[in-house]
Amino acid sequence: MRRRMISIIGGSESSDENLRIAEELGREIAKKNAVLVCGGMGGIMESACRGAKSEGGLTIGITPFDSKDASNDYLDIVIPTGLGYARNFLVAKAGDVVVSVDGSAGTLSEMAIAWFSDRPLIALANTGGWSGRLAGEKIDNRRTDTIIPAKNPREAIELAFKIMNWE
Repeated sequence: MRRRMISIIGGSESSDENLRIAEELGREIAKKNAVLVCGGMGGIMESACRGAKSEGGLTIGITPFDSKDASNDYLDIVIPTGLGYARNFLVAKAGDVVVSVDGSAGTLSEMAIAWFSDRPLIALANTGGWSGRLAGEKIDNRRTDTIIPAKNPREAIELAFKIMNWE
């Protein structure tokens, strides 16, 4: 059986509250025995990985650099791409579902990639950034659904499992 993979996207800089939310999101992913995929750096990515590791979860980081050294300490698997921002494409495509927390331009690019790749996209609406702006909205008319808003990490992961019929 293939492992269920959830990509977490969000900025390398965020508020303490959003970092706490990301850590809880990582815990929820691990509790459901799904794999957490992210960009492998700090901020939202590191906090989510920390949460997943605290529950014994598996974490994968797809980093923008050539070296594994610049990645966060909570990754089990580091994939150094040397692609810079182009690695955002891989992060968005790797997950069966994409969940966004806060975020600026890099997160927006990952949201757009997930959107045109027909990945279910869930946004933690109360975290601000592009996640807050686009929760409940469409990016364009390629799809009939919207970016699914979630109020908290548990709801986000429950929605992911429901959408994917993983229950």
